[in-house]
Amino acid sequence: MNQFVVTGTDTGIGKTVFSAALAGMLDARYWKPVQAGLDGPTDSEAVAELSGAAIIPESYRLKLPASPHQSAAEEGIIIDADALIPPPGPLVIEGAGGLMVPLTRQVLFIDVFARWRLPLVLCARTSLGTINHTLLSVEAIRSRNIPLQGIAFIGDANLESESIIIEKAGAKRLGRLPHIAPLTPGRLAAVCSQKFHPKDF
Repeated sequence: MNQFVVTGTDTGIGKTVFSAALAGMLDARYWKPVQAGLDGPTDSEAVAELSGAAIIPESYRLKLPASPHQSAAEEGIIIDADALIPPPGPLVIEGAGGLMVPLTRQVLFIDVFARWRLPLVLCARTSLGTINHTLLSVEAIRSRNIPLQGIAFIGDANLESESIIIEKAGAKRLGRLPHIAPLTPGRLAAVCSQKFHPKDF
């Protein structure tokens, strides 16, 4: 039963596009437990359009595009982190922002990932600053005994940064998803099949 958590070293780095590619490659369903920000297409809607994957509805849909703890407080909603339980079957789960994003004032996303103990894919950008952000993220993942499936790079090739990250992290390099323009379902699937291998998942 293939189930993976997809998170990133930061927000806005392309992990939703990667999640769509992974869900399509694995023929898995997609679940974004908490969606913060409802202006424009949501991540679930983007993944459905890009991959055709079946979507599991979000547990929480919050209007404000901010940290979930802040978005929920704005609407007087209390997020029950303990109630977030992955449904069975092949599944790609996407977090919000990075590992340390607060779900509540007491619980971070990484705390939920540690409870689930599902293999985690860390998406890392290839631009300046990625070495520090990625190695800190890997350290946090391993300190909580979360199984790290590997690192998926996103962006233009940066061989030196990518190689030193893999060397210092001692993690598996899953591949690199380049910027795709125009971004269409067919192009995403084609690029994913060239850059990633199902056997690594």
